[in-house]
Amino acid sequence: MKKVVIIGGGLAGLSAAVTLAYQGLDVQLFEKNEHFGGKLMPVQLGDYTFDFGPNTITMPYVFQQVIEQTGERAEDYFELIKLPAHTRNVFSDGTELIFSSDQQQMVAQLERLDPSGARRYPAFIKEITRLYNLSQQYFLPRTFRSWRDYLSPSLGAALLQVRPWQTLDDFFRSYFSNPKVMEAYNRYATYIGSSPYQAPATFAMIAYLEMVEGVYYVKGGNTKIAEAFTTVAKKWGAHLHNHTMVKKILVSKQRATAVELANGERIEADYIIMNADLLTAYPELVSEEVRPAFPNKKVEQLEPSISAFVILAGVNKRFPQLMHHNVYFSSDYKQEFIDLFNRQTYSEQPTIYICNSSYTDVTRSPNGDNLFILVNAPALPSTRQLQIDPQAYKEKIYASLAAQGIDLAPHLVEEQIFTPATIAETFGAFRGALYGLSANRKKSAFLRPQNKSKDIANLYFVGGSTHPGGGSPMVTISGQNVAASIIETI
Repeated sequence: MKKVVIIGGGLAGLSAAVTLAYQGLDVQLFEKNEHFGGKLMPVQLGDYTFDFGPNTITMPYVFQQVIEQTGERAEDYFELIKLPAHTRNVFSDGTELIFSSDQQQMVAQLERLDPSGARRYPAFIKEITRLYNLSQQYFLPRTFRSWRDYLSPSLGAALLQVRPWQTLDDFFRSYFSNPKVMEAYNRYATYIGSSPYQAPATFAMIAYLEMVEGVYYVKGGNTKIAEAFTTVAKKWGAHLHNHTMVKKILVSKQRATAVELANGERIEADYIIMNADLLTAYPELVSEEVRPAFPNKKVEQLEPSISAFVILAGVNKRFPQLMHHNVYFSSDYKQEFIDLFNRQTYSEQPTIYICNSSYTDVTRSPNGDNLFILVNAPALPSTRQLQIDPQAYKEKIYASLAAQGIDLAPHLVEEQIFTPATIAETFGAFRGALYGLSANRKKSAFLRPQNKSKDIANLYFVGGSTHPGGGSPMVTISGQNVAASIIETI
């Protein structure tokens, strides 16, 4: 029986573990944290429960398929709830735009805010559907194992059809004229940790996922997906170890032979899958001399995605103006990205995202709202200094929300802050980045690190820092792709 070691128990690693165990391989997965699921981490503060992230679930069939390939029913493990009107966008002047997968509802709002955008909306939906279909056919299912995989004529033809030379901002500008509507759609760039003024229009496919297929929530918390993967992987014989740190990957004659745990134990393997952040873990776990194609200086030259400043706030009241997902936009959205990427500083007027899952599922916090509050933050500088006073920045965010009628201070019961430094430490994230590399540069957008080491024959990579990218569906797909690739070699 072939032995597979998986380093890291995020959704990508768990996804691969399910598939490989079901196919009869001996799977050993090692996770340094207590929980499995990576950034999809449950947090309990008193009577308030939170998902650290991701809060928005799209492409539900991706998660269902991981379970259903084994002959079981996904609905026996988690219940998906569709949110037809899913995001309340609030602009600095109080104008609102509620995102929905109901196209009639969207057109009705646009007729008031952006009449020309309302007329173009059917064409917009048609184009983002085309972009998604191309991605689904040519990019998402592929495992990029060497540079030759990028030379496929069909892939090259598809690449030219997904607007690689146009920015997201330019793309949305061709359909909408109201600056506020533009801001709402430009926010999709942050889903890949990038700037809409630099990232390619290809990623408008994200709009398709929310505006056509829709946004979902898992009853009891999105972490139920990770719990389901964990249960099914164990059911098929995978051995999952939490609180277990991998210290080193042992390499001989360009093959990984084993991993060494922090306690000195060696676990032999025929294949090793790294679900830990590639940009952090590869240099830490593998000696530089045996990975000449990925030297330390290469990592230093890469641009990380944005990070996040997060507040988990449990309050003793329900705020009626808050939906499940809410975005309060700054008065100068473009300046925010200049601050984040050009100046690498925190914005003085940040856009604020709030997830209030108790809006949909009151059991998450029976005595008031459970507010996951996030603002975009720059990745940590190479010195890894914090850059700000977290308490002072928290108060700035609270003051901005109070000005919008969301006065939290008198109602706070529980509170916890996560900074980019916290994210780097907890998840091993490269400089605290949420999505690995940014997609601001064309090379990073389309030529992400491959799913297989160029130097070590049996070492594979999954997760947000490799193909096809960040976000819960994408990392799950990466785990499935690599598992299938390994099975092909047996």
